[in-house]
Order: sequence, then structure tokens, then C-alpha cells
Amino acid sequence: MATPQTPYEAVLHAARDVTRLDCALDAEMLGTALLGSVYAIAETDRERAVREFVAGFLTATARRRTAAATTIRSVFAALVPDAEGAAKVRPGTRAPAWSGQLGRVHLTGTWSYGDVYGDQTSYLATFAYDDAAGGPEHALVALVDHNIGITKDVFVGGPAERILDQVRQMCGADELTWFREEDPARMHGEVSRHLAVTDDLGKLPTDGSLATDRALVGARLALLPGAPVDTAGRDAEPLTGDERADLVRAFLTSPEAARFGLGSLDGDAELASLHFCLGLIFDHAATFPDADPLRWSPAVAGLFLLDWVHRRAVLDMDDAAMLPRVLRAWAEYAARRRGLPEPAATRTDEMIEELVPEFARLYQTGERRSPATAAVARLMADGVDPDDPAALDAWFQANRHHLTDDTP
Repeated sequence: MATPQTPYEAVLHAARDVTRLDCALDAEMLGTALLGSVYAIAETDRERAVREFVAGFLTATARRRTAAATTIRSVFAALVPDAEGAAKVRPGTRAPAWSGQLGRVHLTGTWSYGDVYGDQTSYLATFAYDDAAGGPEHALVALVDHNIGITKDVFVGGPAERILDQVRQMCGADELTWFREEDPARMHGEVSRHLAVTDDLGKLPTDGSLATDRALVGARLALLPGAPVDTAGRDAEPLTGDERADLVRAFLTSPEAARFGLGSLDGDAELASLHFCLGLIFDHAATFPDADPLRWSPAVAGLFLLDWVHRRAVLDMDDAAMLPRVLRAWAEYAARRRGLPEPAATRTDEMIEELVPEFARLYQTGERRSPATAAVARLMADGVDPDDPAALDAWFQANRHHLTDDTP
């Protein structure tokens, strides 16, 4: 066969054996994999890119009468029913017996599971075809990463009961994970709103089946009840100034603060450094979608100590010495406030201790500073008073030529 001349011809060639598949599920899995390449290469708004591709494909193949062409048209119309022309697609005269079952499934259950820290939540839904000829019961699994605010991976596969049993066993064997039945409307809302962020990423997560299964996941999610109001809105707002002050006061009188000697500091320099470090903890929390300063985990501690604080803050030596100590106390306090099991708090504390040498190295080298923080660090090292406008102007004029230099 000659090399396909257009993307549409390439799809027809790849789907040439679609009528030989055993069931509608196999055909939908083939269709979503083919559309996955469109999703993966789109630069922005990938969902729209797939929808427009399907619309173009349906237009370009409208006169094709082969069984494979008419069948893959039906598959795409079932996967992306809001594409222009999808509602007008009809099965061909030589369509497989299962073609009438494309997309005709019903929900049989929804669950969720995740880590006790709140870093990630996975949602699991099972579906069955209205007619068993459509294929076996299957499961949709979507992983929402709360630290970066996206649906990080999706997967569709089966048998559904085996996947569900594996998840139950995994969670039952790990005291740091939870498992529960889930409201299908909440699953719809949480997965969809995070998936909308994923769809617009400049670069997709590389592991998993996000691209290949995205179209089928969208079709299955559309069958769930509408999302409740509290999952359809914006990210949480950071604490107000008064709320922050109340939380800091409660922390400073806590047994965790006392254990790390933070409740009895009396020197002005130490107190200033303590409150500066607490401010960094709150500012870091505000960068997350949930904006919760009490949500700490080994992963969040790593993001904070090895990345964010170096890019966003300028520490003096007292601050750098104080920060790990404050973070250990705060993480323990937060774990108690949230009711986390003791092993969870211990694991976070051990991770912070493990990260301290690398944190200290990054502080000394300044290699992860942003250009802005690097400039402020130079200014402080040169002894310039940031409250003296004349001194600041003179310093900027003298250093204008290398303020964009990324080296520390």
C-alpha cells in the first residue's frame, strides 16, 4: 500500500482491521489510541484539538464506504460525540455486530483512594455495556495530583473486578493509604476540572496512558452525574492575615514548637528568623491548589526545601539554620492537627532530616536561585540597605550589566 498522504489517510490505514475486533470495547480502545497521537502533539487545549481532528476526519471520509472506514467513523463519533458531524454518523451496511454497542455503557460503581497526606487521589469507576455483546465490564482509573493540580494519568482496562480487587488489597496492606466508595458526581467534578488543566499543559507527563486513553476517559466521564458545585469552582483561597496569625499563635504554644525550642526564643534576631520561616511556610502553601498550610508530606517537604525556597526567597545564614528546625516542628504540628497516623508524621520528619544536607548545599551554591532572588542576594551580600532608595539606585546602576546573569 502507498504511504498515506494525509493524517486522515494514516488513521484509515491504522484502522484497516477494526472490523475484525471482537467487541465494541476493543474498537473504542483502538480509537482512543489513534486519537491519542493528536492529543499528544497538540500544543494547547488538547481536548479541542482532538474534537477538531475528529470533525475534520468525519468530513474528509464522508464518502468512504468500506466497512473499516464506516466503522472507525462510528467509533470516533462515539468517543467524541460533540465533534461537528458526529451526530450524523450512521453504521455502514457491513458494520460488525457490536457496532450498535459503541459508547452504550452504564456506570456500575465508583470509588476513590489515595495517600493520607493528600498528595494524590485516584478515582476508579466501573462500567458495563448495556448488551454483553459490547464487551466486558471495564474500569476507568484517574490519578489526580494535588501538588501540581492536574490529572496526572488516566487508564481504561479490565477486567473491572480484578482491578478493583487489586486496589482494595493494595490499600488494605498500606496503613498510609485509604479507600472508600465515592460519589460519582464528585468523581466527575474532580477528575474533569483537573483534566482541563492537564489538557492545556505545554508538556504532558510522560509516564502512563494519559494520551492514549484520554478520549475514552472523556466519553466515560460524560456519563457520570453532573459535578457538584464545590468541585466545579476555583482553587481554594489562601488564609487571611488574621487566620494566619491565629494559626501561628496556636503553633507557638504547641508541644511540637516546645520540643524544638521554638516557643522560648527571646533574641530579636532569632524571633525575626522564626517568623520569616513561618511566613515562607504559609507562602509556599498558597502556591498549591488547596492552599492548605497544614498539608505536609515527604513530597511537599522536598518541593519546599530543594526547590521553592531557593527560587522564591533570599535567606541569610540565620534563616538557613532555622528553617529545617521550624519545618520539622510545623510538619509534626500539622500532622497532629490533621489526625494523621504516627507513621505518616514520622516518615515526613525523617525525610526532612534526610533533605537537610542537600538543602544546605543548594543554599551555599545558590544554583537554583531565580534571577530575581540572585539579584537580591547580591544586593544583601554587598551590604546595601533595601530601605535606602539612593543606595538601591546606585547599586542597580553599577550592576545593571549582570543582573540577568543566572550564576549566583
